Amino acid sequence: MKNPFLIGEKVYLRPLEREDAPLFVIWLNDSDVTRTLLVKGPLNRHMEEAFLDDVYTDEHRLILGIVDKLTNSLVGSTSLEQVDFKHRHAKFGIVIGAKNEWGKGYGTEATRLMTQHAFMTLNLNRVWLHVIADNRRGIRAYERVGFKREGLLRQEHFREGRYYDTVAMAILREEWESKKIRP
Repeated sequence: MKNPFLIGEKVYLRPLEREDAPLFVIWLNDSDVTRTLLVKGPLNRHMEEAFLDDVYTDEHRLILGIVDKLTNSLVGSTSLEQVDFKHRHAKFGIVIGAKNEWGKGYGTEATRLMTQHAFMTLNLNRVWLHVIADNRRGIRAYERVGFKREGLLRQEHFREGRYYDTVAMAILREEWESKKIRP
C-alpha cells in the first residue's frame, strides 16, 4: 500500500499526488464516467495538476484517491467538501473513473470509509450529497451506506440536450450509529 489514510477490505484511501493527474484527465474527459457527475469539462493535464497542487491547502476539503488493495491501482477518488465545522456537516462526492472496476463494490466501501471518518474523526453530524436522479447505481450505493433521500431538485442539471432532476440525500450521525454501518 502506498501512503494509506483509510483502509477497508477491498480498497484503501490515500492522498492524491501530482502523478495521478494523467489518469484523472482521461477519466474526467470520458463521457461515460462524467455522465452522472456534476462536473464540467473539458480538462487538461495542466488544469488537473494545478488542482492537485492546491487541493490540500483548504481545511474545508478532503479529497482522497480510491485504490484497489489487490492491484494497488488507483480506481477513483472520493471527497468531503464544504466542510462546515460550526454546523458540523459536509458535502460528499465520489467517482470511480476506471470503468473496468465498476460494479465491484469499491464505491460503496469508499463511501462507508469516508462517512465513518466524517463522524468518528471530524466529529460531523451530517454528510450530504446531490446525485442525478437517473444514477440508479449511485443512489443504491448511497442507500446501502445509510443515506436517505431528502428532496428532489427538479430539472436542476442540464446535460446531453435535456434537463435532469437531482436527488438530495444525507445521512445523520445518529442514523449511522444506529445502523452500526462500518467499512
